[in-house]
Amino acid sequence: MRPPPEDRVYAEADGAALLARIYRPAGNGPFPAVLEVHGGAWVNGDRLNNVAIAEALAEAGILVVSVDFRMPPVAAYPVPVADVNRAIRWLKAHAEELGTRPELVGALGTSSGGHLLLLNVLRPHDARYAALPVEGGGAQDAPMDATVAFAIVCWPVADPLTRYRVMRERGNERLVDAHHRFWPDEAAMEEGSPQGILERGEPVHTPRLLIMQGTKDDNLTPDMASRFAQAYAMAGGEATLRLFPGMPHAFIAPDPESPAARAALRTMVGFIRS
Repeated sequence: MRPPPEDRVYAEADGAALLARIYRPAGNGPFPAVLEVHGGAWVNGDRLNNVAIAEALAEAGILVVSVDFRMPPVAAYPVPVADVNRAIRWLKAHAEELGTRPELVGALGTSSGGHLLLLNVLRPHDARYAALPVEGGGAQDAPMDATVAFAIVCWPVADPLTRYRVMRERGNERLVDAHHRFWPDEAAMEEGSPQGILERGEPVHTPRLLIMQGTKDDNLTPDMASRFAQAYAMAGGEATLRLFPGMPHAFIAPDPESPAARAALRTMVGFIRS
């Protein structure tokens, strides 16, 4: 039987605790591990957004650590990216006590959380992202970086500037407002664009990557996932794109027992264990 989920404080910031919810598999490990980053248009949600995903992965023998991070109005770009970077390093620093090893740690992000994760996948040592300290777990004796063994991004906002312009044209005030709250301006959207990073030829890390995307996703442009997969491959990375016909944005959480959601969860497990 698996232990119940537990919450741990992985950092203190702006006078508040940043929490990580830990889903441990049954047994003693060492387990493959996933740092999970929730979506919510950068401005909503918390570590409980993707409980269905976390529970399914833990049931399959994968350690999952789902994290909170600062969001507007408390903090905007690039602070949340730095919180995710710190969370990855915290998980690696505490790997042994959690039943994993640093080299087994990967990450998973959904929607805007996929964007935050991709920036850390590509730029794990960026000084803006990696400056926050990690405490405990032997981190002082053997400092960890935020590189990951693998990454999974589900319906990621891989090109925020293009998404912003398209949503503005469509009159999607909710998403346009979220962009305004998270980003200082369009120049920042381009600088912090995973797609742009690859197209500009910046030096990047490219762990193996799984991209999950529904074909009826009104929150993104139809080709955003495929364009990113192509650019990632051109940069020397191994990117697997899995499309789910007829599925909308964030299709797992509303009905995790649906055929598409079950197939998506099986795909994640298979990728992590491959």
